[in-house]
Amino acid sequence: MALLRSIATVGSFTMLSRILGFIRDILIAAILGTGLIADAFFVAFKFPNLFRRLFAEGAFNAAFVPQFAGLLESDGKSVAQVFAEQALAVLLWSVLIFVVLIQIAMPYVMLGFAPGFIGNPAQFDLAVLLTRITFPYLLFISLASLMAGVLNSLGRFAAAAATPILLNICLIGAVTVLARFTPTPGHALAWGVSLAGMVQFFWLLFHCGRAGVWLRLVRPRLTPDVRKMIRRIVPVAIGAGVYQVSLLIDTIIASLLPAGSISYLFFADRVNQLPLGVVGVAVGTALLPLMSRQLRSGDEASAMASQNRAIEFSLFLTLPAAVALVVIAEPIISVLFERGAFDAVSVTATAGALAIYATGLPAYVLVKALAPGFFAREDTATPVKIAVFALAVNLILNLILMGPFKHLGIAMATSVSAWCNAVILAYVLRSRGHLEFDARILNRVPRMIAASLVMGGAVYYGATALADLLGESLISNIIAVALLVGGGLLVYGGLSLAFGAASRDDLARILKRKAT
Repeated sequence: MALLRSIATVGSFTMLSRILGFIRDILIAAILGTGLIADAFFVAFKFPNLFRRLFAEGAFNAAFVPQFAGLLESDGKSVAQVFAEQALAVLLWSVLIFVVLIQIAMPYVMLGFAPGFIGNPAQFDLAVLLTRITFPYLLFISLASLMAGVLNSLGRFAAAAATPILLNICLIGAVTVLARFTPTPGHALAWGVSLAGMVQFFWLLFHCGRAGVWLRLVRPRLTPDVRKMIRRIVPVAIGAGVYQVSLLIDTIIASLLPAGSISYLFFADRVNQLPLGVVGVAVGTALLPLMSRQLRSGDEASAMASQNRAIEFSLFLTLPAAVALVVIAEPIISVLFERGAFDAVSVTATAGALAIYATGLPAYVLVKALAPGFFAREDTATPVKIAVFALAVNLILNLILMGPFKHLGIAMATSVSAWCNAVILAYVLRSRGHLEFDARILNRVPRMIAASLVMGGAVYYGATALADLLGESLISNIIAVALLVGGGLLVYGGLSLAFGAASRDDLARILKRKAT
């Protein structure tokens, strides 16, 4: 099936990127720990990435990809390329002006982004400086995101899916090599972020050329197609990135909590992002252009079938991942990060946040599978209303829970708001007749849940049996976690077949694509 093949391509490269990302994070945790410099860098790293995910990968792609894919389907590559060049010109000048304005106003912007740093002038000034260094990344990655949308619409997913690998390579080089020549490792990492943006931009520019789409820089013009795209960008900028806005709220509130809170949430989210990135991002990336083409050709039935399979595939992989992350959060965090400046206290605090984040993992991925049902139909207003409601839930729960539960309350609020977003998206699609769950998905999802819960019990008892091995040494921890993860996968695979959550052919296709 073309959809699963595309998901597998994106997921494979994303998995490689996440592995490199963990190596990167292990190095950062060992060198920076969870103190003042680490918190300042994570703020500087999150700031441009927030706008990247909201505007470049969120709003811009949600508005650009359906139009570009539709033009490819109806008018051919040459007409679609003209539209892409016009969109590139508008995006370039818009983001450039935005970056310059934010650079000038950075101290004032930081007052809103990390108000808890105000009480420590040294940390506040460091956060301002590091964010000024990282912020040009937004310009390069925004242009790279447009080119990724072009390649994805052409059915060429590999080059775009590989771009995060370049970011991780640059940051690993920064923390291991460049850090020797900068005032702190935080400075080196900030410069590494900006360099990575340039590398990713030229990488995708080259691959667009190889695909026969050399994008020229033309004079910005508000053509009818560009105006249509802009009208859709504004609401999607609010709605498509609700998860990222939730993380922004988490950062603002966590800056008011004891030192280290931002870092606990950052490292917990990084682990939670592995299945979210491998499955959720892959599903959303592959599904949007496919549904756009199917709907443009009038094939509503195929579009609905594609969405059903995307939801089924998402839940099949994320339900067991969520259960496992809840059950063995502490051993996983210990193996990945407990060394150097990242001590046992940091492990316990981060593991608690990971277990809570994981309860929302299926919802995060479902949002990626459900949102294309709106965007492919060029509806950007409805997801805005849903996202704003979920965002309000997140903010209210943050304020309620941060007092008694500290950073754990922030993680709870994020998980609950994600479920609100996913459930309402599904309800609205169904009420419009745009989503009907077919017999296969209705039959299999309860069986997936049962298999995941039984697997979770097996992993829990396995962790109890390996308690003597866990905590002895780094090597023994790695062996124990590898046994738990590997054993959990085997148990879940066997239970899926026994319970009827998947067929042998399904598992064979997944394993074959992962192998390739």
